[in-house]
Amino acid sequence: MSQHAEEHLPEVARVAADLIRFDTTNYGEGRANGEREAAEYVGEYLAALGLEPEYYEPIPRRTNVMARVQGRNPDKPALILHGHLDVVPAIAEAWSVDPFAGTIKDGLLWGRGAVDMKNMNAMILTSIAELLRAGERPERDIIVVMFADEEAGGGEGSQLVVTHRPEWFAGATEAISEVGGYSIMVGDRRVYLLQTGEKALMWIRLRARGPAGHGSRLQAENAVTRLAEAVAALGRTEWPITLTDTTREFLAGLGALVDTDATDPDELAAHTGPAAGFVRSTFRTTTNPTGLSAGYKHNVIPDTAEALIDVRVIPGTEDAALADIQRIVGDDVEIEMVHRDIGLEVPFAGSLVEAMVGALGAHDPGVPVIPYLMGGGTDNKSLARLGIAGYGFAPLRLPADLDFTGMFHGVDERVPIDALVFGQRVLTELLRSY
Repeated sequence: MSQHAEEHLPEVARVAADLIRFDTTNYGEGRANGEREAAEYVGEYLAALGLEPEYYEPIPRRTNVMARVQGRNPDKPALILHGHLDVVPAIAEAWSVDPFAGTIKDGLLWGRGAVDMKNMNAMILTSIAELLRAGERPERDIIVVMFADEEAGGGEGSQLVVTHRPEWFAGATEAISEVGGYSIMVGDRRVYLLQTGEKALMWIRLRARGPAGHGSRLQAENAVTRLAEAVAALGRTEWPITLTDTTREFLAGLGALVDTDATDPDELAAHTGPAAGFVRSTFRTTTNPTGLSAGYKHNVIPDTAEALIDVRVIPGTEDAALADIQRIVGDDVEIEMVHRDIGLEVPFAGSLVEAMVGALGAHDPGVPVIPYLMGGGTDNKSLARLGIAGYGFAPLRLPADLDFTGMFHGVDERVPIDALVFGQRVLTELLRSY
């Protein structure tokens, strides 16, 4: 699409496309392109609205940006709207479009970050812009923050910001970010999921050792074999269902919408169609192998082999899960904790929840909203250290045939333009009234 044609797109789509065009790939473990240019874009956008952005770059190119919007009622606690500017890597050869071109076709915006989470960043910015350009102010102070490094757990982003710039969040008690507020289909009925919890996070490295030797040897103790057996055992483990307050409430809400006597969580989740895999992961711990490393020559048996495992744990069961993992892989396989973070649950109740549900209802009347526990994590984990309650509310009204949850960190990430417009309107409604 030409630049002239893009001028006729809604601003929220143009801003999201601009953000996608900054290649802010985060490879993890300290390797990243950096968010500086994207953060400067955000800062310039906010400054053009008359705000005073502040930057914090604790590590070169790992840039965070914040601006505070004065509300009409200074007696009310401030609300944080936050996003992250980094994205996971994209293998261009696997995509049907350039993942960093911000391509618009078939009524959708395509690119790395279209779903996670430059779409929401654009909705936040343009919602603030709509109010301020109209001479309005939100009901309460709004703290807009865009973090670095969320895709690596926030160690070079939100965790440092919370530690060294806590004054950014003065007066705030609640926060809104990604991975909630979007619609799924339950049978032929649209339902919105509001995120009120996150599983705990443990990124671990498995390490197996054995004697090095010539590749032609008869050698029973082989580090690669030992590691492969451990990875297969862990990857195929079927973890038991462990419900929390959030998932019980989710299942109650889901059960009320389907014509079934089933009480089995997995059976109920099957009614969510393409989202079922995403939903089922919220009922149990998951241990997914995500990387393997061993060897340096075809005819040399290496003395070490390593694997990366992404472990997402039901909140409160972290230590028990780690003990189970050691039992599964065996005592002769080492476990290194690469990164660990807390799980969260907040109530599906209170004035903010009522306001979010009400804002959705104003733009999509009569559609149910139910809470859920997200299988992944957000920067709400860092903000929780300041006593701030975090929710996932990136409102998107999605078509029934779009497997939205399957595109998180997937290939050909894309989001409908009209869903972005819907989300921006809902967020603006929320900021006016809450």
